[in-house]
Amino acid sequence: MIDTNVKGLLYVTRAVAPLMVARNSGHIFNIGSIAGKESYENGNVYCASKSAVDSLSKSMRIDLLRNNIRVTHIAPGMAITEFSIVRFKGDEEKADAVYKGIEALTGADIADAVYYCASLPQHVCINDLVITPTQQANVSNSYRIL
Repeated sequence: MIDTNVKGLLYVTRAVAPLMVARNSGHIFNIGSIAGKESYENGNVYCASKSAVDSLSKSMRIDLLRNNIRVTHIAPGMAITEFSIVRFKGDEEKADAVYKGIEALTGADIADAVYYCASLPQHVCINDLVITPTQQANVSNSYRIL
């Protein structure tokens, strides 16, 4: 998780940021998680790695400000991805149970948010965007329709 969520973000940013700085424009999107905003039981490393994404995004925004580069951190809540399958070591039944009774977010929902932010005029930057399903208020409060 640290390699992907933290080091991966750093390596990719290190590769693309100089190109954006050279042309004095650009937009960096960092995909975090609501778990980076609030911690939950048994989420130690995941929450820490996503908290790092949140903090790095804020710092990047400050560091790249003078270069006209927008930085947007998107923090989804419950979203159907391979995360739960990995978390439960391939047990699809357990993974599916995480979303039971909830119309969870999809990758397309998050892509729509990225598109929206990218489509705004250059002088507008959404710094931080938390997106949850309507049935989820935060990491520990959701309403399941069973």
